[in-house]
Amino acid sequence: MNPLILPPSRRAVPAILLVACLGLGGCALPLPDKPLRPAAWDLGPPPVLAPATPTGQGVPLALDPIEAPPAVDTSAILYRLLYADGSQQPRPYAQARWSMTPPQLVGQRLRQVLATRHPVLEPGTGLAALQLRVELDEFAQVFSRPDASEGVVRLRVTAIAPARQGRLLGQRSFEARQPAPSADVAGGAQALRGATDEVLRQVLDWVAALQ
Repeated sequence: MNPLILPPSRRAVPAILLVACLGLGGCALPLPDKPLRPAAWDLGPPPVLAPATPTGQGVPLALDPIEAPPAVDTSAILYRLLYADGSQQPRPYAQARWSMTPPQLVGQRLRQVLATRHPVLEPGTGLAALQLRVELDEFAQVFSRPDASEGVVRLRVTAIAPARQGRLLGQRSFEARQPAPSADVAGGAQALRGATDEVLRQVLDWVAALQ
C-alpha cells in the first residue's frame, strides 16, 4: 500500500480527534476575558464637625428625599471638559460608578451632618419645626485643562414650617468647588467629597441662622 494514500477510515481519524479535542475544553484555546465590572465609589465617612451648640440640640428637622435632574440622578461618575465644549456635555467615566446616585449620596451625608445638631425626622410625622427640600443641580468633575480639574457641587435648599401650613421660611442656593489632586476618577471623587462637605457646612450654618 502506498503510505501516502490512507484509506477513508484512517483519513477520518485526525478529524475525529479534532472534534473531540474541541469538545473537551478547547485544547487550551484561549478563553475570552471576563468583562470588567466598574469600580464603585462613595463619599467616605462623614466630616468631623463641631459638636452641638452649648445650649443643647437644635430644633427637630424633617428632610425630604433630594431631587435632581435626570443628568445628575444617575450612578455614572460625570466629568465635563470646559476647555473642549464649554462644559455643556456631561461625560461618564467608563470603568467607574457611584455606589448610589448622587442625590442618595448627598442626602445620606446631609442627614448625618444635620444629626450632629438636630433631631432629624421623616417628613409627615408632625413633630418637625423645619422641613428641608433640597434640589441637587450639579455634581461633576469639571476640567479647565487636560491636567487640571475640580469637583463642583451645586444645590438649592428650601425651608418651610410644616406646623404653619407649609409657610416658606427661606430659600438659598449653595455652591462649592474643590480642586482635584489628580486628573482622573480618583481625583474627581476626592474633589467631589470635599466640595460636598463644604456645601453641607454652608447649609448647616444657614439652617442655624433660620432658627
